[in-house]
Amino acid sequence: MRRGGKAPKNHLSAEVYVFAALMLVSFVILLLSTQTLIESFRENSITLFSGVRSRVHDFSSAISKTVLSVKELARLREEHNELLERYARLERLERSAAEISQENVRLREQLSFSQELNYRHIPAELTGRDPVNLYSALVINKGRRAGILKDMPVVAWQNGSQALVGKVIQVSAFESLVLPLYDTNLLVASRFAASRFEGIVEGQGNPDSPLRMRYIPKRARDDISRGDLIVSSGRGYFYPAGINIGRVIDITFHEHEISMEAVIEPLIDFSRLEYVFVIEKKDLSGEHDNWEEFPSGEFTND
Repeated sequence: MRRGGKAPKNHLSAEVYVFAALMLVSFVILLLSTQTLIESFRENSITLFSGVRSRVHDFSSAISKTVLSVKELARLREEHNELLERYARLERLERSAAEISQENVRLREQLSFSQELNYRHIPAELTGRDPVNLYSALVINKGRRAGILKDMPVVAWQNGSQALVGKVIQVSAFESLVLPLYDTNLLVASRFAASRFEGIVEGQGNPDSPLRMRYIPKRARDDISRGDLIVSSGRGYFYPAGINIGRVIDITFHEHEISMEAVIEPLIDFSRLEYVFVIEKKDLSGEHDNWEEFPSGEFTND
């Protein structure tokens, strides 16, 4: 009975040892598995965060480059606009220099013509046209204060030649109105510079239309031709003799009429007229009161 009572105790002790050994083994296995899991998680986390960090870095770099590109583009645009403005200023300066140079040439021509004039004269600049449009009058920037009086003749120098512009019809203190040669109300006693046959030149109301010379005697038929120069005759009171008017471009002859007509192209291009000279009614010595006392060819410039 005693032997039979001790056997269970030894059997229980063996089971405890086996259980403890199994627990220890399980613990070791669990520990090793946990470390492997932790390492795997760590590696995966590092890999994941490395990818995220790389994407964030790439995105940040792209944003930075975009911002820098925008700033650079703005700077380049500003420099481009500045260069365009400088170029525009240079163009304006170049045009201004060219205009000043051309103006100087024109003024030297006018000065040379002014020095060659044999009559006392007043230089003036064309500033506009008659605002009330009662006439086709031209406005000049000189008036009574400069010595200009009504009915004074007006001439100009253009394309290397002097020619008649018209006459003063109205004077104020600082401005005057000039009735141009092409106006229908202006009549000029004229003659052929070569053959000396006379007539009356009148306008047709338009600066682009030719002039007409009327009352040319029929006997002049064989002595006049196209291209002849027409000058003022000095007859009457308003214009001195020998002022260039224009050249003949056509001649009209009718058998039943007692006179002929000539179509004349004026020497003055009124669309480009800038400067004029108003001629006084006496020469520098003040001895002449009648235009016809001046030599008729004195003003001619063939």
